[in-house]
Amino acid sequence: MPIVVDIDVMLARRKMSVGDLADRVGITPANLAVLKNGRAKAVRFATLAALCEVLKCQPGDLLRWEAEDAAGG
Repeated sequence: MPIVVDIDVMLARRKMSVGDLADRVGITPANLAVLKNGRAKAVRFATLAALCEVLKCQPGDLLRWEAEDAAGG
């Protein structure tokens, strides 16, 4: 998928666990794992805003675009 989710990077920088982030954002750890592992088909702006507020970052710190490999995409 060309959109890469870098929540792990921000969690490491903030020394925060997935469970702690899920609690603070107000989503289940399972839903956060789906997002974190790149399996989500969509993300609500409210959820993205809450993630940014808790992690004290910008949306671009959590999401980035990568071109797909021409042979595999």
